[in-house]
Amino acid sequence: MSGTLALGFRFARRELRGGIRGLRIVLACLALGVAAIAAVGTLRAATEAGLAADGARILGGDLSVRVSYRPMPQAARDWIAARGARLSEVVEMRAMAVAPSGQRTLVELKAVDGAYPLYGRLELDPAGALPADGVVLEPLVAERLGLKVGDTVRLGEGRFRLAGLIRSEPDKVASPAILGPRAMIALEAVPRTRLIQPGSLVQYEYRIGLPPGTVPTAFARDLRAAFDDGGWRIRDAAEASPGVNRFLDRAASFLTLAGLTALLVGGIGVATGVRAWLDQRSRTIATLRCLGAPARVIFATYLIQVLALAGLGILIGLVAGQGLMLLAAHLLQGTLPVPPRLGIYPLPLGQAALYGLLTALAFALWPLGRAREIPGAALFRDTVQATPSRPRLSLLAVNAGAALALVALVVGTAEQPLFALGFCAAAGGTLLLFRLGAAALTAFARRLRGIRRPALRLGLANLHRPGAPTTLMLVSLGIGLTTLSAVAMIEGNLRRQIYDQLPEAAPNFYFIDIQSDQARRFDEVARAQPGVVEVKRVPSLRARIVAIKGVPVERVQASEDTRWALRGDRGLTYAATPPEGTHLAAGQWWPADYQGPPLVSLDARLAEGWGVGIGDTITVDVLGREVPLKIASTRDIEWQGLGLNFVLVASPGLLEAAPHTHIATVRGDPAEDAAVLRAVTDAFPNVSGIRVRDALAAVAGLLERLGTAVSAVAGVTLLAGGLVLAGAMAAGQRRRVRDAVVLKVVGATRAQIRRAWLVEFGLLGLTAGLLAALCGTAASWAVARFVMRTDWVFLPGTLALTVAGCTALTLLLGYAGTALALRGRAAPLLRNE
Repeated sequence: MSGTLALGFRFARRELRGGIRGLRIVLACLALGVAAIAAVGTLRAATEAGLAADGARILGGDLSVRVSYRPMPQAARDWIAARGARLSEVVEMRAMAVAPSGQRTLVELKAVDGAYPLYGRLELDPAGALPADGVVLEPLVAERLGLKVGDTVRLGEGRFRLAGLIRSEPDKVASPAILGPRAMIALEAVPRTRLIQPGSLVQYEYRIGLPPGTVPTAFARDLRAAFDDGGWRIRDAAEASPGVNRFLDRAASFLTLAGLTALLVGGIGVATGVRAWLDQRSRTIATLRCLGAPARVIFATYLIQVLALAGLGILIGLVAGQGLMLLAAHLLQGTLPVPPRLGIYPLPLGQAALYGLLTALAFALWPLGRAREIPGAALFRDTVQATPSRPRLSLLAVNAGAALALVALVVGTAEQPLFALGFCAAAGGTLLLFRLGAAALTAFARRLRGIRRPALRLGLANLHRPGAPTTLMLVSLGIGLTTLSAVAMIEGNLRRQIYDQLPEAAPNFYFIDIQSDQARRFDEVARAQPGVVEVKRVPSLRARIVAIKGVPVERVQASEDTRWALRGDRGLTYAATPPEGTHLAAGQWWPADYQGPPLVSLDARLAEGWGVGIGDTITVDVLGREVPLKIASTRDIEWQGLGLNFVLVASPGLLEAAPHTHIATVRGDPAEDAAVLRAVTDAFPNVSGIRVRDALAAVAGLLERLGTAVSAVAGVTLLAGGLVLAGAMAAGQRRRVRDAVVLKVVGATRAQIRRAWLVEFGLLGLTAGLLAALCGTAASWAVARFVMRTDWVFLPGTLALTVAGCTALTLLLGYAGTALALRGRAAPLLRNE
C-alpha cells in the first residue's frame, strides 16, 4: 500500500507540473460553493459573538426580570439591593404621540428611571440627560410629525417638551420597538400620561447589575426561590435576545441549505471536470496500463491530484467566504441586530471545508473508479463509444459513505433537522428527475428518424450520439434554475399575501387598551366616523402558559412549529358564544349561560403540536394567579384575515372579574383613516391605534431584506450551474470543432450547422426549464405549507419567465460555442487525424 501511494504521489506531482488546465472547473465550482457556505456561517458566528460580547449592554444588565401588568413588589427590590446589586426600572407600553398640528403616530413608549442605563450609553441629540418634563424621540417620529426640539408632544393625557432625538439606544435589541418607533420619558412622568389603567398592556422590566464575582444563574435561582412568582421572566446576559438568536439560527440554516445547493451543483461540476480531465489523459492512462501499471497506481495518481486541487479550491473558497462576510457585514450595518465582531471563526470555516471535501469525494470517486476499471485498449475508444463499466463494490461503498456523511453533516448542523433531511431527500429526488428527463429527451430524439430537414435531424442526433453531454447539461442547468424558481415562487406568494390578499381582508386599524368603562362609548364614536363600515370589539387579557396536562412548559415535548406559543405572554379572551367565523375542529362550545369551572377553546394546530385534546387541562398565569383551563373544543383559525383571533378563548365567569381591557378592529374607507384615528384618540387619549398597513409595510420590508439574501445565494447556485454548463461545453468543444470541420468538408453550410446546434441547445434549455419549473413549484409549495404555514398559489407568470430565461441562456451559450467551433480550420485538424 505504501509503495502504491509513493508511486502515485510521484506520478501525480509530475503531472501537476504541467498545469491544472483541465481541472479549473473543479477549482471554480468547489470555491464558489464553499465560499457561499463559509460566508453565511462566519457572518452568523460574528453576529452571535457580537450578541454574546455585548450581552449585558443589550439586556440592560447582568439579569433582567420582566413581568406584565404589575410592578415588582417592594420586598423583592429590597432583597436585590441588600445583596449589593444595582437596580434599574423600565416600563414599556404603546401610546399615540400627537403633535401641535394634530398629526399623530403610534410609538413604543419607554419610561426609564435615573439609573438607566446600567450598561452602555443613551446617546441623544443634543447631548444631555433625559429631563423629567421632556420626551426624546427617534428621528423618524419627529420627521413624521414635523417636530423640532422644543415643540410640545402629547402622550396620553400628558404634554411633554421634545428635548432631543435618540441617536443610540443601548438595549434596543433586547426590547425592540416593533409596532412603532421609540419614544422615551422619565419614569416619574408616567402618571401624567394616565396610560396605565387596570388591564392595560404594560410591561415592567427590572435590570440588575450584579456585584463583581456574582454568578448570574445562582442569583436568579435564589431570587426565584425567595419570590416564587410564576409571572416573572428572568434572563441573564447569555440569553439577552433569544428571539434574535432563533431568527439568526433559522435564517442561517436556510441560507446554508441554499449555499449547499450551490455546492451540490458544483459537485456535478467536479464530476464533469474530473471526467473531462480523465478523457484528456486517456492516452496517458492507456499507455501506462499497457506498460503494466497496476490499476490501483492509476487510481492513486489521479485521486491524489483531485484531492490536491480540491484542497486548493476549498482554501480559495474559505478566503473568498471570509471576504464576502466582511462585505456583507458592511452592507448590512443597519439591518443586523448588533455589529458583528469581525475575526476568524474556525468552526463555521471548518464546517464549510468539510462540506467541500465530502462533496468533492462524493462526486469524484465515481469517474475515478470508472477509469480504474476500464482496460487499457478500451480507453483509446472510450471517447467515441463509452465502455460500459462501473467502479468496484468496495469503491462504491466508499462513495456511498461519503454521500451519507455529507447528508449527516447537513442534518446534524441544521436548526431544523427534519427540514434539512427533507432538503437532502428533495435534492436526491431532483437529481434523479433530471437524469430521467435527460433519458426521456434522448429517447425522444432517437425515435424521430424520419425528419428530412438536415439541420433539425442533425440537432436531434446530437442529443443521443455517443458521448453526448445531454444528461450533464440538463442536470447542471436544471438544479440552479430549480433553486431560483423556488425562491421566486416563495417570494411571489409572500408578496401576494402582504400586498394583494391581506389588505383586502384586513381591518384598517387595531385599537388597544380600551378600558371596560370606555367600551360602549368607543363603539359609538368609532361607528359615527365617516367611511367606517364595521367595528368589532372583544375583551383582551394577557396570559402566560405555565403547564400543559400538569407538566411545566419547560418540559413539554412540543413540536418545533408550536413552541412559539409557550414563550412569553399570549392573548386571551372570553366569550359566551362562538366568535363570528369560528370553525370547530373537535369538541363543543359551552352553553351561553355556562357558570362552571373555566373552559377553553384552543387553536387546533397548537393542540396537535402539544399532544393535547378534549378534556385535557392547560394552566395559564393571569396577573400572577394560575388558572387551570379545561379544553372543551379546538378551532381551525385562519390568521391571514388579520381579524380578532385568539389562540385561547375561555368561557366567561372567572376571567370577567380580572382587570382587563378591550381590543377592537375598525374597517372602512382607507381615505378616512386619518380622520378616524384623530377622532378616536382625541376622545380616548389612553387608547392606541395601530394602522394595519403600516405594520404590513414593516413586515414587507423585513421579508424583502431576507428575500434579497436568499436571492443572492440562489444567484450563486445559478452561477455554479452556469460554470458547470460552460465546463461541459468546454469539455466537448474539441469534438464540436471536429464535427464542424467534417460537416463543412462534406458540404454543410455554416447556417445549417448553426441551426442544428441551436435545435440541440434549444431543446435542452426548454426541457431543463420545464423540469426546473416543476421542481421549483413543488419545493415552493412544500416550504409555504409545511415550513411557513401559509397559503400557496400557483404563479404561472413567474414560471414562464423561468422557462423562457433558461431556454434563452442555453441558446446564448450554445450560440457562443457554435461560433467558436465554426472558426476552426479544416486543414490542420485533418492533417492531425
